[in-house]
Amino acid sequence: MIHIGQLIKEEMLRQERTPAWLARRINCQRPNLYYIFSQPTINTQLLIAISKALNKNFFKYYTDDVCDVK
Repeated sequence: MIHIGQLIKEEMLRQERTPAWLARRINCQRPNLYYIFSQPTINTQLLIAISKALNKNFFKYYTDDVCDVK
């Protein structure tokens, strides 16, 4: 099972972006972003915004996870 909040945080750090930068890009408060990082699930509209901000398709983690089910 994936932990999408952790994946988002890791990608943000990999890109050398700050939480303040990402919060501004998705129009939320920085404390809310830390809450997102702690969550194993996420709203799809929010994931779209984060995917666009970080230029990364986070939905692929879900499709990869589903396709691995036997």
